[in-house]
This record gives sequence, structure tokens and C-alpha cells, in this order.
Amino acid sequence: MTSDDRSGRALAAVIARVTLTEAEVGTRFPLYADPADGRWTTTGRGSWTGGFWAGLLWLRARYTGNAAHRRAAADCTARLAPWAEADTATRGLIFWYATAPALDGSGAAELRAKAARACLDSYDPGAGIVPWGAALGGPRLLARADAVPGLVPLLAAAGPEGAAVAAAHLHRHLDLALGPEGAGSGGRPRPAWEFDPATGWHPRADPAPGWSRGEAWLLLAVADALLHPEVAAHRPERLASAAEQLLVRTRALTGRAVPPDEASRPRGPVDTSAAAINAVALLKLSRAGTPRAGTCADRAAAILDRLAGAHLSGPGPGRPPGMLLDGCYDAAQGLAVRHELIWGDFFLALALAALDGLVDLTRV
Repeated sequence: MTSDDRSGRALAAVIARVTLTEAEVGTRFPLYADPADGRWTTTGRGSWTGGFWAGLLWLRARYTGNAAHRRAAADCTARLAPWAEADTATRGLIFWYATAPALDGSGAAELRAKAARACLDSYDPGAGIVPWGAALGGPRLLARADAVPGLVPLLAAAGPEGAAVAAAHLHRHLDLALGPEGAGSGGRPRPAWEFDPATGWHPRADPAPGWSRGEAWLLLAVADALLHPEVAAHRPERLASAAEQLLVRTRALTGRAVPPDEASRPRGPVDTSAAAINAVALLKLSRAGTPRAGTCADRAAAILDRLAGAHLSGPGPGRPPGMLLDGCYDAAQGLAVRHELIWGDFFLALALAALDGLVDLTRV
């Protein structure tokens, strides 16, 4: 079987899995599924992952062209509306990925604009970021790697002011993660910082440098910025340098296709969701005209081939096909360390849909 054949079959399997998941979860939002039987743990409001479920429903609607699938995606997206006013930078993850793949006339664009305006209003000039926020618990003035992806293109949709804040937010995270104080063991970026108005920024121990999903989030955010000229116009040379630093320091082009969840524990759990995010980021970089565009495209294809060939469940008893297995939610807490993760499914489907021509990655 060629890699193109495998990609096509993998996309069909993931889309079919979406329909099975929909029948199981109803109006709730899937979070992670047991690798043994595929049963989902769900949330009522979606938390920070709700946009990925809505995004998967939109990808299914694009794949099938079915009017009922379009309605299901629009209904799911609308249920996320209360999060627009929530105090969390993860609104980037929620609203960009829930609305960017949407079809016209669904109301998604209006919801995206409302969320972008709310995020813009929450920008803290002293810290230089849209704060992590208090909606998910813990300190509010945090800069975390997972607070950047999605938020960059979401803010860019809010006009020139939004593009400026998107650039400031991203560059502050890059200053922290890639600066001299941000380097962890082996030069890995430090993904989490806390701001004190009196003393400035201080590194946090958790998550630690070498968190593969955090590294993938940062690479994705830089790729998105490069694809948005209104954001890239702010310090364009820095973005190109940051992309190169991330590729080198995280071994995105040379390390294992499916990385360990933590670089410091190479024999610990792997994280297929980090690999899927990396694949999308690399495909975006290949479309951004970066010096390593061809290498990025080849590496993305190799990652997707590995995911489809070694980590996607096939037909058989016990569990459904189309599950992206071996995702690691939180190794430190022992939570869902070898599971199907809804964001892993989404990014795998997004990358495969891009290869199939269903979506334009320069716009999603």
C-alpha cells in the first residue's frame, strides 16, 4: 500500500470514528477514550478541548457533504458560545479550531469574531500577553505554550489591533521559552512561566522543559503567524529565527516521529497527539515558504504515515477502528497516558484532510 492509499484510508477511518463518537456522546463533548474499548470520558461544556470536537464535526461535514452532518457541526459550535466570555487564553484553542474549518453561513464566523474581540479586550499590556486566566483554575497571570496556538490566528481576525496583540502575545511567549533563562536540559524550551507585577516573569516547574506537546504547540503558533502577513509583519526576522530554533531545539525534524511525552523520560509514554500537532505545524511551515519547506513537508508525511500505520486502530473485536491510540494527556498525574485524545484525532484528521484537498491549511 502506498502512503497516499494509507492516508486516504486513515482519513476515512477517522471520519467514520467521528460518527460512532457522536452516537455515543450526544450533546456532551468527548475528551479521551479508553484504548481497550473506545468508550469516551466526556465533559458537559467542552472545557479547553471542545473546539476540537466541533472541528472534527466540520471536517466530517466537508468530507461527506451531508446536510445533517453540517447541522450537527453548527449545533455543536453554537454550544461553545458561553466560552467566549470565559477568562482563559485557551479560547484560542476552543474558537479557532471550532470555527476555522466551518462552512459558510453557519454562524461560525460571527462567533469567531465575538471570541476574538473578547480575547483582545483581555490583553494585559503589563505582562504582554492574553493571560492564561482563571477559568480553568490556578494562577491567572501565566504564560503557557498551550495558550498560544489558535489564539494567534483568532486575534489576527480582529483587525490591525488584533494582529498587533497576536504578535505581542506570541513574541512574549517566544522571548520566555527561547531566551537564555528559558532553556531547560538539552536546550529544550521552557513552556510555562508566571508573572509577578513587582518582579516580572519567573519559570514554573510544571510542565517542565521537554514536554513534547508544548513544543508542538509553540511550533504550530509560529507557523500560523508566518501564514498571517498582518502578524508576520511584526518582527518577521524573529519569526523565521524562532521557527528554526524550534525545529532544532525540539528535534522536530530529526527526533522520533512519535515523541515521548517528556524528553527526560525517553522510555516513558509517547504522545501521538504531539506528533499529529507537529505534522500540521510542519505542513503549515512548508506552505509558508520557509527555507526548509521541502524538508518540513517530507517530515510531516513521514509522521502521518507512522501514525496511520502503527497507531491507528483497525477493524477487529473489542474496540472501533479509526482511534488514534497512544496519546498522553497528563503523564505526571497518570491521566489517560495511552489513550485516544480528541485533539489528537482532530489534528490527524486536519493533516489528512489537507493532503486530500478538503481544507486549505493556510486558512485553518
